[in-house]
Amino acid sequence: MASRSFPSPVPDPDTEAFWQAAKDGTFMIGSCRNCGEKHYYPRSVCPHCGSDDVTLVASSGTGEIYSWSVLRRADPPYAIAYVTLDDGPTMMTNIVDCDLDALAIGQRVELVFSPTEDEDGPPVPTFRPTAP
Repeated sequence: MASRSFPSPVPDPDTEAFWQAAKDGTFMIGSCRNCGEKHYYPRSVCPHCGSDDVTLVASSGTGEIYSWSVLRRADPPYAIAYVTLDDGPTMMTNIVDCDLDALAIGQRVELVFSPTEDEDGPPVPTFRPTAP
């Protein structure tokens, strides 16, 4: 199966550290120092309590599929999904390196960084099913 091409992200002041960590091979999520909740995507304000006392922390990069859909009219077809991380947050992502017909809710997945159109740009976090 052919690989999907991912557009290159454009870092801004709120996401620059996240994308730099991705280039270094580390997946980060937000963590609020005020309420203790973790969140994804990187931002300067906690979506749970509104505090601006947030930081990035390394994520395990493992989780399970909460919901998914296959876009078969795309060329090549691909799967988008909500993945609930073992660290807490649920994130929208792509499921790669898999049989699109074998995906299931609750299926375990692991992080894999996928390259983007810009060879020098940061990779994007995607997930693939883990071995049962």
